[in-house]
Amino acid sequence: MRLQVARIGKPHGIRGEVTVQVLTDTPQDRFVPGAVFEVEHPGVKALTVEGARWNKEILLLAFEEILDRNVAETMRGAKLFIETEELDDDEEGWYEHELVDLEARIADKVVGKVTALRTNTAQDLLVIEGHDGEEIFIPFVEDIVPEVNIEGGYILLTPPAGLFEVNREESAADDAGKEA
Repeated sequence: MRLQVARIGKPHGIRGEVTVQVLTDTPQDRFVPGAVFEVEHPGVKALTVEGARWNKEILLLAFEEILDRNVAETMRGAKLFIETEELDDDEEGWYEHELVDLEARIADKVVGKVTALRTNTAQDLLVIEGHDGEEIFIPFVEDIVPEVNIEGGYILLTPPAGLFEVNREESAADDAGKEA
């Protein structure tokens, strides 16, 4: 199974080091000198880690194939993958590739589809593309996303009022009912 473990960010310095958005729970095991990653990027198939270090909470990587800042800039946004057979059965965790393209539903109404999972230190965010093409960021917490049904192809949302048009319509209807 191909698993995304990082996304390359901006260059750091002039010698080709790059920042990365870490998408793995074990960066200290994955990003070691000699580790090779498959790359989703035109013209580059693989990158080999030459060095890894932390600058505060940001992981900086040096790759054998990236020799200067100009090359590093062209790699911005590239996704790094590993091939793995080992997936733990963490029932409370989801990988981005499992969530992307799932329908986002509120009750039985489809309000968009999942386009990405943004992992952050405070909490993860689901990126939902609404019917109008607008990106909506949803905190990936049980109160707002009570159900993820991979087999059924959807996630169920219970967002606060005003986050989606369907909620705005319901809120307007509730307000009109209170005034009557």
